[in-house]
Amino acid sequence: MAENYRIALVGAGSLRGKELNEALNDSTFAAADFVLLDDESSLGKIEAVGDEATVVQVVDPHSFDRADFVFFAGDEANTRKHWKAAARSGASILDLTYALESEPDVLVRSPWVREELNGHSSGKASPDLKTPAIVPAHPAAVALALLLLRLKKVGAVASAWATVLEPATEHGRAAMDELHQQTISLLSFQTLPKETYDAQVAFNLLPVLGEEAKIDLGATEARIRRHYALLSGGRLPLVSVQLIHAPVFHGYGISLGVELEQPASVEEIEAALTGEHVDVVLGDADAPSNLSTAGEEDIMVRVRGEEGGQRFWIWAAADNLKLSALNAVACALELRRLRPQGTVQ
Repeated sequence: MAENYRIALVGAGSLRGKELNEALNDSTFAAADFVLLDDESSLGKIEAVGDEATVVQVVDPHSFDRADFVFFAGDEANTRKHWKAAARSGASILDLTYALESEPDVLVRSPWVREELNGHSSGKASPDLKTPAIVPAHPAAVALALLLLRLKKVGAVASAWATVLEPATEHGRAAMDELHQQTISLLSFQTLPKETYDAQVAFNLLPVLGEEAKIDLGATEARIRRHYALLSGGRLPLVSVQLIHAPVFHGYGISLGVELEQPASVEEIEAALTGEHVDVVLGDADAPSNLSTAGEEDIMVRVRGEEGGQRFWIWAAADNLKLSALNAVACALELRRLRPQGTVQ
């Protein structure tokens, strides 16, 4: 039962950590014993865990004692510093920072995609006792995989290409704060702060940031492609991906273009896309946006067709932090189901 579990959340004070905390408390893990952990900058802060207030603690050698699940949701450096201690405790590790994805035998997962692939495993393998950690797949890769998987119901996809518009919150509070300060500075004709981006990102669209930037858009773009390929396992259409940093605080926008081998109608595409985790906006309703999807669990999409019936544009929007947190919880539930069978601790 979930109430017997002990869950440690490292990076509890981060934007992603706060969203994950909320998602866990809205799930079947709500009755678990939670330990909120972070670096010294968040030490002593009070966070809500369900109806209770919990103090954020600093990570120490005993933080992971008796933990069943350890979620890393802060920064990559913190994950690399503490994950081996968590592993020694015997806990199942879920890394939302992507720091561990290059470690041997670590798996990239999305149970939502796996389930729609008729139960066949997506990624390199299924987790077992020897799996050191699970990396919940990048939210943009999950969204693309779900959409292109469902398009196969209509017919074969000849080609697909996507432009992903990334928000500041995907890279944490420092990125969001710098976008905010740049906006204020531009409007007041002051010097722009560029410590995080090393470029003007306010009122600007960029495929590449400055040489001294703490964010590597190229690495993130490659991660989306890599995670999509792992989720696909060769069973989904190939898709070209370009990542653009958008001057918005929150929420992904994805412009997905597809060309089918045979003609179809917009109504057929809409029907194919409709389902769990995807909300199709029909008719004259307002198009989805990063604002309208804030706090929403579903990926919201709108479909437009070109003359000839083979080319379609799918505009998708999603709450990046919500989608990431929900996928992480789904990964944990997948591990939980395996425990009674003895394949996971």
